[in-house]
Amino acid sequence: MFLRGSPPPPAAHLAVGFLLLGSPAFARYSPPDFQTMKRSTFFRLLAALVALPFLTSCSNAADSAAKIPVLIVDGQNNHDWKTTTPVLKQILEQSGRFTVEVATTPPAKSDMTPFKPKFSDYKAVILNYNGDPWSPETMDAFVAYVKGGGGFVSYHAADNSFPAWKEYNEMIGIGGWNKRSEKDGPYIRYWEGKIIRDESPGPGGHHGAQHPFAIDVREPSHPIMAGLPPKMMHGQDELYDLLRGPAENLTVLATAYADPAAHGSGMHEPMLMTIAYGKGRVFHTTLGHALPAMKCATFAITTQRGVEWAATGKVTIPAPKDLSADSVVVPEYLK
Repeated sequence: MFLRGSPPPPAAHLAVGFLLLGSPAFARYSPPDFQTMKRSTFFRLLAALVALPFLTSCSNAADSAAKIPVLIVDGQNNHDWKTTTPVLKQILEQSGRFTVEVATTPPAKSDMTPFKPKFSDYKAVILNYNGDPWSPETMDAFVAYVKGGGGFVSYHAADNSFPAWKEYNEMIGIGGWNKRSEKDGPYIRYWEGKIIRDESPGPGGHHGAQHPFAIDVREPSHPIMAGLPPKMMHGQDELYDLLRGPAENLTVLATAYADPAAHGSGMHEPMLMTIAYGKGRVFHTTLGHALPAMKCATFAITTQRGVEWAATGKVTIPAPKDLSADSVVVPEYLK
């Protein structure tokens, strides 16, 4: 496992010392010869120059302390995690709300025992992962982390992963592929103004041809969706359909129509969801297959807000003003 992205340590004590050096109280009780030296332009300039890096370090440390620590897990996936993880990290850091580290698992068909992230160091864990099962120790630690109040974000193909891990499937609510079927739970869809549970037999997980599509908000009062327009255009992506699973304590925040013209199911399918698991909060986004999907304001803002909600239960990241129902908006920092 490799961790990347930790902030530098502070140097507050030295900075405070230099501030005291220039204070009126220090001047009042300094020996006369030292007062004369302190009054010189050279000494004042020197003190300011030496103090500046330490003050900057203190400011950075304070900013870092106020941010939300999150962890991205990658290392195995049938998707290009080496490309998507850096963009996911960029999107989160651009918001100014997060510090982001990355834990990379051993490669496929390797011994997974050494992979033991300390989940409790983070307010939210994001899985950009679809690969081999973790060790029983690490799986138990992850369940305890989320159940105990940790935030979990299932990103795109993470809902393909761990088909035999009961607790994981409860956490993601619904998933697909890897031989999922009616034995794993119902299909979840939006039909005639309400969410339905479809118990029909059949495989779990499918998508048609990649294409841009509109996202329809179904829970406008939820903190993640509050202030966003009721319909937002999303960039070229895989539109997941036929997902199924336990679907317990699941709230569908937004759906998209899986158009048969693009080989979709012909149903309004869940795109963004939340799941309550113990004391933990789970945000599940099916979006973000590759860069055309990730470099999209709809993906960026829903991911930022979803991660913040999973970590804290609140959303402070403001809704952008330029989201469109008709065209894909690309944020400047992602161009």
